[in-house]
Amino acid sequence: MALEIRQATSDQIDDIRDLTLRAYAKWVGVTPRKPRPMTADYQAAFSEHRFDCLSCDGVLIGLLETVAQDDELMVVNVAVHPAYQGRGHGVRLMRHAERLAHEADLKGTRLYTNKLMCENIALYERLGYRFEKETFHDQGTVAVHMVRPL
Repeated sequence: MALEIRQATSDQIDDIRDLTLRAYAKWVGVTPRKPRPMTADYQAAFSEHRFDCLSCDGVLIGLLETVAQDDELMVVNVAVHPAYQGRGHGVRLMRHAERLAHEADLKGTRLYTNKLMCENIALYERLGYRFEKETFHDQGTVAVHMVRPL
């Protein structure tokens, strides 16, 4: 099993969108509305954000979307295809985000996730992220903001 993380190219946008829809499908019905990554405009995001793709033997199995904000790297989206979840690929992508932040001489990484996505929050805590704040959004959603200094 050959794993590789490479920066995405624009011809992968449709595959990125498809993988994201599959990865987040389990949250539809759990959260009051579809998770934001499911409704994102990836064509527009691709011009403003960095996308890195995790491939296994040439097959896209995960992705990381990031953007530098001030002195931190924002993890906008981390997604793993359902058939490959639970095997450490999300951790691998999060560690890649930390390397990107370090290489860019940033202070750390940050992210936010829906408060109802408890298993994601638990994973981020295990990776060293700490709670920063909660923000309240439309349709009763609550975002948990987390940070990890380098």
